[in-house]
Amino acid sequence: MSGHSKWANIQHRKGRQDAKRGKIFTKAAKEIILAAKAGGDPAGNSRLRSAIAAAKAVNLPKDKIDAAIRKGTGEDAGGDYFEVFYEGYATGGVAVMVEAATDNKNRTVAEVRHLFTKHGGNMGENGSVAWMFDRKGVISILKDKAEEDKIMEAALEAGAEDVVDEGDSWTVQTAMADFGAVRDALEAAEIPMESAELAMVPQTMMDVDVETARKVLRFMDALDDNDDVQNVYVNCDFPDEAMED
Repeated sequence: MSGHSKWANIQHRKGRQDAKRGKIFTKAAKEIILAAKAGGDPAGNSRLRSAIAAAKAVNLPKDKIDAAIRKGTGEDAGGDYFEVFYEGYATGGVAVMVEAATDNKNRTVAEVRHLFTKHGGNMGENGSVAWMFDRKGVISILKDKAEEDKIMEAALEAGAEDVVDEGDSWTVQTAMADFGAVRDALEAAEIPMESAELAMVPQTMMDVDVETARKVLRFMDALDDNDDVQNVYVNCDFPDEAMED
């Protein structure tokens, strides 16, 4: 078990944005559509199982979940979404990864590039900052929901890489290939999960001052407000003062 990774800091910001914006249902449905392209049976598709679990966590109605699965498998029209990543640097040299789901790549790349420029950043070529991040499973569990020993036993035996103390919560990190097995093991152990997702996790975190942090947060907010953007990842540790604004 390692020390505080600051992932909860990033997740707190993400949760704050999700609560503020009205597009949370759309994001959840798009993730189901993308996941269902690899097969509409959750039993054999770990990404789809996770997408459905995340959708239920935000109270997406069952009929909306079922409709998104049908779109993803091609049974119904409306599933013509592509998963794309954009990358670059924000102010202060902060690395940024933008995950999007779009039905028009030309529109989305132009809008994302504009936001990078408007907020003092620079959109880069593919691979320019991706090497600073790893695609991992990230599962968050509130400390008052389960005992540490129970979490450690279930997660590590199922193949988790690490269980990190985040203050009010535990963050379980897994290799992408082991994410489904670990999530299923925690579910079987009846451990409530606050969130469970595949994410781009920074290999290292950089410190920034409060002013820079606020600029990066404003940039991330602007990206989040774009209808095509699903997730935004950065490699900086936001000071608490900036997070409280």
